[in-house]
Amino acid sequence: MASTFPALLLEHARQRPHATALREKAYGIWQSLTWLQLQGLVRDIAIGLLASGLRPGQHLAVIGENRPRLYASMIAAQAIGAIPVPLYQDAAPGEYVFPLVNAEVTHAIVEDQEQVDKLLEVRDRCPQLQHVWYDDPRGLRDYVQPGLASLDSLVASGRQHDTDLGPRVDAAIAAGRADDVAAMFFTSGTTGQPKGVVHTHATLIDRAQAGARFDRLTEHEQVLAYLPPAWIGQNIFSFAQWLVCGYVVNCPESPETVGIDLKEIGPTYYFAPPRVFEALLTSVMIRMEDAGRPKRWLFDRCMALARRVGPARMDGRRVGVVDALLYGLGDLLVYGPLRNTLGLSRVRVAYTAGEAIGPDLFAFYRSLGINLKQLYGSTETAVFVCLQPDNEVLADTVGVPIEGVEIRLADGGEIFVRSSGLLKGYYKNPEATAEVLSDDGWYRTGDAGFFAENGHLKIIDRAKDVGRLAGGALFAPKYIENKLKFFPHIKEAVAFGNGRSQVCAFVTIDFEAVGNWAERRNLAYTGYTDLASKPEVLALVRGCIEQVNADLAADTQMAASQIHRFLVMHKDLDADDGELTRTRKVRRGHIAEKYAVLIEALYGGRDHQHIATEVRFENGRTGTIAADLQILDAKTYPPVRSAA
Repeated sequence: MASTFPALLLEHARQRPHATALREKAYGIWQSLTWLQLQGLVRDIAIGLLASGLRPGQHLAVIGENRPRLYASMIAAQAIGAIPVPLYQDAAPGEYVFPLVNAEVTHAIVEDQEQVDKLLEVRDRCPQLQHVWYDDPRGLRDYVQPGLASLDSLVASGRQHDTDLGPRVDAAIAAGRADDVAAMFFTSGTTGQPKGVVHTHATLIDRAQAGARFDRLTEHEQVLAYLPPAWIGQNIFSFAQWLVCGYVVNCPESPETVGIDLKEIGPTYYFAPPRVFEALLTSVMIRMEDAGRPKRWLFDRCMALARRVGPARMDGRRVGVVDALLYGLGDLLVYGPLRNTLGLSRVRVAYTAGEAIGPDLFAFYRSLGINLKQLYGSTETAVFVCLQPDNEVLADTVGVPIEGVEIRLADGGEIFVRSSGLLKGYYKNPEATAEVLSDDGWYRTGDAGFFAENGHLKIIDRAKDVGRLAGGALFAPKYIENKLKFFPHIKEAVAFGNGRSQVCAFVTIDFEAVGNWAERRNLAYTGYTDLASKPEVLALVRGCIEQVNADLAADTQMAASQIHRFLVMHKDLDADDGELTRTRKVRRGHIAEKYAVLIEALYGGRDHQHIATEVRFENGRTGTIAADLQILDAKTYPPVRSAA
């Protein structure tokens, strides 16, 4: 097999020239691009970039949703020895400054007017940025800024210079080596400035191949690419593995049409973080709450059977004849139509990663007959470290180390990984590289976990977040938060307790789910802040928390971590306000600092606290949301003693 991504493209174009490589929905119609057409497009863009002055080793920023021509631009940069740097398309303008300056980006290819406007806004702080090309010209007709042009013009330039520069591109692809840098991904910056993670063709291709062999992926898979391309999880599934396997990647028309496009494509290989599966479940529960009594009765009975029988069937275990017949009837009446409604009826393998998924949420999908599995990895490990084998899928583990991976556990349970998929280093940050990468090739993940008796790895939490209550009991906030987020009415949760006598929590509600719940009870509200403060909503959330406390009481290690006091936030947690990363991970330290007055009120025994918070709106304006938040106590339970 070829050792670089451009060489892989040439292989597919030679072996399967007229097979579909990429598909994009435009104006409601799916448009296909074959491997041969993609090769020609990549060649034109590569020559155009070379003519514009982009040189080997320089960085090309790529910003936008999943678009075929943006994918082609990444391969084109690699073809001439340059390095693509995908950035999050929903980032605020100021968030681009550090990566653009840090990577000394001189050229950028973006999707549309929104991204152009953001780059123009920060251009005075990024003076090295000379060229910006845009894929979608809508709204940009009157833009005359120097260095700004359409991607069509870059393609035309490539064709114009084919005679003189084409041979140089061909030679560069032929000379490409596996240990050349292939891409740089900036971390989400949970604890500070993001770091540029440098990966070679060898690291990305090796892990893509290992994952493909593990799940027997072929060129016949269908993948829907809808998550941010800047997230290495999406990049591995829709770029690295795509070029390794040669399957079809489908790009939805817009974020708003993903649900419809998912049903139309019917992917066979699917990847989503837990928040996407949470949102899908919430939509199901809202629809069922609105359904008539007979439908709700049928749904509840069938789902009770599915929870009891479904996971065993998925794991290849035998079930009784009566249960098998009833499950078959349920599949005809409920499970099959529900899988089709979710767009997951053809899924052969589905993965979730990015953060831990709640066990109840996980079991829900597997009980429907969806082969949902967990994986463990990170940007620095090129994603694939542990995967769950078919028929060995457990809600509380992330699987076994796959080929090419070694894992050792340090004192305290911190996980160290050694594999051929490790980062080359952090860009221009040798100190940070030395902190996580040892001389003998071990990467310090920062996660805490242990191996179960069956050889599967269990992740507890981030090592720095795992602590102890004042009484010495284990405190793992993510474990508690994930149990809360299983409830469709709770969107986010942040638990506190390290070094304290008890656990307290912030909760944000799912506005759509709780709004639907309120409307069915004729409960009027004016917006999120008003709805979140309703006594009925506070009682609803208290009920969810007390159910979690009852579950925790039955866990010998976590019984002391029951939530004693809580409040419902007056606003949703937002990446634009610095409370979440762009991959929607909670920035725990920032939240603790920003809302210190609320934490003090929780632990100070107060029953309410006033708060005023500055927020950033989608149009860039700022404003203030103020509220008097009620602080409530939750019922806790004595630990359940296991039978001797």
